Amino acid sequence: MGTHNIEIFFTNDLHSHLEQWPKIITLLNGERNYFKEKGHDVFIFDIGDHVDRFHPLSEASMGKANVLLMNEVGYDSATIGNNEGITLPKEELCQLYTEAQFPVVVANLFELNGQRPTWVKPYQILQVNSGLRIGVIGLTMPYRPFYEALGWEIEDPYKILPTLVKEVKQQADLVILLSHLGLNFDEDIANQVDGIDIILGGHTHHVLENGLLIKDTIIHQAGKFGTYVGQLSFSYEPSREKITDFKARCIEVSNFPPCLETVQYMKDLASEQHSVLDTKVGIIESPLNISWEKPSSFASLLASAIKQWCGGEIGMINSGLLLEDLHEGVVTKGDLHRVCPHPINPCKVELSGKVLKEVILHSLSKDMIYKKVRGFGFRGEVMGIMVFDGVTYEQNSLADGLSHIFNIRVNGREIDYRRTYQVATLDMFTFGHLYPSIAAAKVKKYYMPELLRDILAWKLKDNNEL
Repeated sequence: MGTHNIEIFFTNDLHSHLEQWPKIITLLNGERNYFKEKGHDVFIFDIGDHVDRFHPLSEASMGKANVLLMNEVGYDSATIGNNEGITLPKEELCQLYTEAQFPVVVANLFELNGQRPTWVKPYQILQVNSGLRIGVIGLTMPYRPFYEALGWEIEDPYKILPTLVKEVKQQADLVILLSHLGLNFDEDIANQVDGIDIILGGHTHHVLENGLLIKDTIIHQAGKFGTYVGQLSFSYEPSREKITDFKARCIEVSNFPPCLETVQYMKDLASEQHSVLDTKVGIIESPLNISWEKPSSFASLLASAIKQWCGGEIGMINSGLLLEDLHEGVVTKGDLHRVCPHPINPCKVELSGKVLKEVILHSLSKDMIYKKVRGFGFRGEVMGIMVFDGVTYEQNSLADGLSHIFNIRVNGREIDYRRTYQVATLDMFTFGHLYPSIAAAKVKKYYMPELLRDILAWKLKDNNEL
């Protein structure tokens, strides 16, 4: 075999920004045809988080419309991200790829009995006409508490990857890892695990315009939301068993015209799913208003609902979750999706009275109310004021413009710093820097697979007098 010229294109972290999809189709079809005419081998991969339930089409179809759109590309394989893995109920994830025309590779996802799901492979061996064999392994971020709550077992990538790479290396000339782990993990893997030639990454949304080379491993990642498509060009010399002359780039999707056939196909898919979002949830007699700066009827309803759902003593939600008022009359699934599109789950944490007071004071600061948030499943603009069910407080405005919070009471009684409170709140507060004291809570329980809008639907259906 002589030198192989290989082109890899990949998408990562589209997050259902489907407005980009017709242009991505044009880009990929054009680039594939161009390089195939030049005699290059061309491969196309997706690195996960193609699905995001913030988009009405993804919500209505539980991601299946995304897969149908992915079929238009002709992917050689794909892995899953956390948005596929933990924002869909288990039964929906098991059905997500039923009509996929590409293999799904995820090496660290298992059933609770230790078996691999029937719809997934740990790796795939691709072979080109010249005989070159490429092994493709998939890994996704192991958010263990969430996967376990949904009935999955998720394995630590470091435990399985070295053995897996050796197994694949026996069958392939090149080893590619589709990694929805994030750049820090990818860099660690390149340093610690021998035998991986290329890591195509996602999850952390980095734009690696020229890629990275760590030891003998090439790492590439191409941002988020379909702004870019990643490309990796290289030559492979079988006699030397070595990649040479690699070039990485991120191709701007905005420079390409939309594929009109894809535009029409997306309209057809949206029309087919329209009835799902039109499903009636309940009726409200008066509007539910939202304010991001002060407590409001809609935020209070959600705080009450999450408290009931989780069986907490306190309900606590940030008002920025609710993007619009909910008008009186019939409420549909589409209405709730429009006003609360986030893939966020309820959870319950145990906080001491001392920590609870710190959280309350922090949440009511101007910095926190107007804080712009990105990630953690949040699809809004700002945090908004924290609204509670089961907590009352008094507030004075001081001469320096700051507020003084005092007389904090829990269910009518003065807050007790020595006791522990059961606080029903949002999973995103357990992830890190927003509320470190909540993230540090030793006892956390996640309520899956329901999202916040499912809790709202339950509350409205259960209280039709609203």
